[in-house]
Parts: sequence; structure tokens; C-alpha cells
Amino acid sequence: MAKHVGVKLPDDLLALLKRKKAIAVLATFSEKGIPNTTPIQSIYPKGQEGLLLTIHKEHTGYQNMVWQKKVMICFLGEGNVAYSVFGRAGVVRAPSMVHPLMNVVRIDIIDIKSDRSILVRVDQGVLWSHTSVEAEELTNSLFGELEELSKTL
Repeated sequence: MAKHVGVKLPDDLLALLKRKKAIAVLATFSEKGIPNTTPIQSIYPKGQEGLLLTIHKEHTGYQNMVWQKKVMICFLGEGNVAYSVFGRAGVVRAPSMVHPLMNVVRIDIIDIKSDRSILVRVDQGVLWSHTSVEAEELTNSLFGELEELSKTL
């Protein structure tokens, strides 16, 4: 059963995000009510009450986010990290300083619920690796931009 934990990122989720290896699933809805899910890997905490992420400006999830504003982001990670974050999205930088096709979005947290189960625990989240040296450089640069913005926004 879901347990509401408030508007502040729990310590275990905050630690997962700061490691810069999380993958989250962003859920949005179109103007026609069609659901869309998007894996997001460039996501970083903005204090304890917000998130910053980068997303391609042509992605359906981004277009839905700009129209609808309300989003849900699901996190699963090692150490039984299992949370869904409900928030309001707003574009803070378009385009990103790092890449002209990426935009930076801030999510102001409205509510967080724990999705931990009494039957199973999350021992490991989604593991990922870069597809090329260039991809790693881009990812590192995007995280650098998010980390800098998390201190200055």
C-alpha cells in the first residue's frame, strides 16, 4: 500500500539521485488524454523539494509536460528505493547550454509516495552504461549543467 511521505525527497532517494546513475520513468498525458512514459536518466535533485532534468525538445514526454505541467516520476533503485514523485513541470532553460536539442526542466514536488511493497524489495534498479565515449561526454556535461543549476536556481 502506498504511503505518502510529503514533499521532501527522502534521504535514500536523494542519495540515489546524487550518484547520477538513476533511471526514472516520467509519466505524462497528451491533450487528448493519451498516456506516455519516458525513461529519464539525466535527473538531479534541486534541494529536497525539486528535481531538474534534461529531455529532448521533440520528445512526446516533453511536449506533454509543456502542455499539461503535471507529471509523475517513478524511481526504483537498490536499497529498496521505490518512490513516485508527483510534481509541476516548468522549463528553465531552452535550449540547454550543453546541447541545442535538449531542454532543462524543473519539477516542483507536490507529493511523494513510497511504493515499497510488503511482499518484495527492490535490490537493484535499472543498470545502464554509455553507448559511446561521446555519449558519456554528453551525459557528464548535462549532469554538470543540472548540478550547477541546482545551486543557482
